[in-house]
Amino acid sequence: MKRILLIPGDGIGPEVMGHAKNLFCTIGRNRNLEFSITEADWGAERWLKEGVGIPKGELSLLPKKYDAILFGALGDPRIPDMAHGRAILLELRAGLDLYINLRPVKLLHNRLGVLKAADVLNIDMVIFRENTQDIYGGNGGFLHQNTPNEITIDESIHTHHGVKRIIHEAFKYAQKYQRKRVTLVDKSNAIKFGGSLWQRLFKEVSRKFPEIKADHLFVDVAAYYLVQNPARFDVIVTSNLFGDILSDLGAGIAGGLGLASSANINPEALALFEPVHGSAPDIAGKGIANPFAMFLSVAMMLDHLDYSSVAQEIRQAIVKAIENHQCTRDLGGQLNGAEAAQYIIEQFA
Repeated sequence: MKRILLIPGDGIGPEVMGHAKNLFCTIGRNRNLEFSITEADWGAERWLKEGVGIPKGELSLLPKKYDAILFGALGDPRIPDMAHGRAILLELRAGLDLYINLRPVKLLHNRLGVLKAADVLNIDMVIFRENTQDIYGGNGGFLHQNTPNEITIDESIHTHHGVKRIIHEAFKYAQKYQRKRVTLVDKSNAIKFGGSLWQRLFKEVSRKFPEIKADHLFVDVAAYYLVQNPARFDVIVTSNLFGDILSDLGAGIAGGLGLASSANINPEALALFEPVHGSAPDIAGKGIANPFAMFLSVAMMLDHLDYSSVAQEIRQAIVKAIENHQCTRDLGGQLNGAEAAQYIIEQFA
């Protein structure tokens, strides 16, 4: 029995999460797997009514109660400063120490490639983004705020422990899945101190994996090669800020956010899986949201739970759907979200 916590969230989150629940039920019934599904109402509605993100005391209990978390999306026009997002998703990442943000970048069908020479054989990489440090920690402040002399400071923080562990996990992943190269992406020619730390630890860790090629690119050059020659990448390891940017660029060259899945992982604790398309309030409630990014996130979860054969079935079903144009408009089909989801679910019936 695998215990799954679902957090639908806002916007199109509840729509795509509903399709994921149906997929879990069908897989459980027809692949002899047992899932215990619990749903949490953590999102904008509860925040607006009660000012509550994650209920008090609940965060520490999550690893004891669940094997994995599936997340929908957060974002609501009524909360323009995303206060509830910080109180829920960022708190989950920080409180559970989910230091690996894992983003696969794989072109599933040539029709979806936006690059001139795009091919399913040359866009297949994973990005390991450090998920708990860097400039996202909120360290900094203002001087002379709201005056012509205003100064703002945002501090980027990297620790030996945090940098070493994400690099080590990137090499472990490459070793496990027979990936041949790990590329460090940084800006150490301009960012002196943090860059030095990443450089030193990357060289140290890479020596423990002599069978894997270790190389390095500055982030601007990496962005260039992602467009010019994506085949050179296998596993990328990088900081929080650069990983944030490069992973969305990767999604852009591999079919768009409608196929962009992700995992937030601590190998010693709980893991959280989510599509990265956001809450998309402009299309919420219209029934046209693409469910495939959510389904690919479910596949990542099933891999993590050691149900890799079923995870691969989901991916193969999505490739089949794209090949047969049984998908939403953003992928070249004519189906609405429920119809596209049902096509995948029927492959498990």
